[in-house]
Amino acid sequence: MKKTILSLLFLPAVIAGYAQTSDSIPERAVIVSGDPSHPDHVGNVALMYSRANLAFEDPAAPRFLFLDKKGAVALGIGGYVKAVGEYDFCGAVPNNDFYTNMIPVPFDPAQRQRFGATAANSTIFLKLVTRQTKVGRIIVYVQTNFTGDNGGYGLKLKQAYVTVGHVTVGKARSTFADGPAMAPTIDDEGPSGQTAAKNMMVKYESPSYGGFSYAISAELPSADYTFAADTRSISQRFPDIPAHIQYAWDKGDSHIRLSGILRQLSYRDEAGAGSNHFATGWGVQVSTIANIAGGLNFFGHYTYGKGIADYINDLSGEGYDLIPDGPDRLKAPAGTGWTAGLQYNFTKDFFMSASYSRAQLYDTAGMSGDTYRYGQYIAANAFYNILGDLRVGVEYLHGTRKNISGQSGKANRFEAMVQYSF
Repeated sequence: MKKTILSLLFLPAVIAGYAQTSDSIPERAVIVSGDPSHPDHVGNVALMYSRANLAFEDPAAPRFLFLDKKGAVALGIGGYVKAVGEYDFCGAVPNNDFYTNMIPVPFDPAQRQRFGATAANSTIFLKLVTRQTKVGRIIVYVQTNFTGDNGGYGLKLKQAYVTVGHVTVGKARSTFADGPAMAPTIDDEGPSGQTAAKNMMVKYESPSYGGFSYAISAELPSADYTFAADTRSISQRFPDIPAHIQYAWDKGDSHIRLSGILRQLSYRDEAGAGSNHFATGWGVQVSTIANIAGGLNFFGHYTYGKGIADYINDLSGEGYDLIPDGPDRLKAPAGTGWTAGLQYNFTKDFFMSASYSRAQLYDTAGMSGDTYRYGQYIAANAFYNILGDLRVGVEYLHGTRKNISGQSGKANRFEAMVQYSF
């Protein structure tokens, strides 16, 4: 066994503002076994350290590498431990993640303040990369965190997929979502209007043609309805079909992306003889991350559609993909979600960001007064890598929720984080 331990000082590309393009084994890596001098491992490790299509919450490349002697396979083990302390004031969210749709409406004096702490969003992952084969490189990725179920600690699968060449099969971030354009936050839920779904899928992603690329997938739908009196759920019959086209520049660090999605949502009408029905859902999104000048970057997206609530953070899981349209019919309501923000990199080790996000539900006539109308999410934060992979951060969050009755509630949170990547 040959062990090479080099410098621990490595800053993830998301802070430095550039993509990993190293043509050698990065200094951060600890070679647990294998021969790092083999030329085929150059490409393997470059893919290990690529930040393409990753969001801020996604872990950096693995610290520990296993390299075979023939240069055929590189296996990385990594993750991070993330400890967060939080204090809510002038209104509280009863969760360690800042779900603005959970803000009490109207204001509840019993929920005026809250103190909390968690390490549940710590993560562990395995990533395997092969050298070029007849069908392209093969990448295997498995990621878990410790959020468990019902608010308890326990391993929970976040992503698990295999990529062969340009085809990905498994559970991964939806093709409709744009990871690099998402707001950087300590809060793992993220902005109210953000699209961040992870689905089972089969996806094709093209290579870049002069900066242009595209992707299309068939994804297992996750749908949540508010049922009318004479309707009930049935199994979904069709996959969701999202696609996007993207143009990238600045060596891939800046891009603009246009995305679309088509859904066929199934339910049963039990009035009379009974019959199955399908409601068509669709959505469009434009998203970007772009360097404005020096260390200043703009990021954001605008999303609009019908029957796509499960793809928008604040609307997901609330029964808004389909809602009643009479006693025996359901309809796909319109919804929007958008986020806009700025990030400034003062140095390669320190950056700050601020963002505003909003989600809104339309076509709610006939729903009860406590139905969600819109939510707003404001974030301001700072992150500093004080020693290689040791990162600290502080964040202020403000959220509001308003119902269709006109009543509203608000919450504020201050939180601090210590995170160590390995």
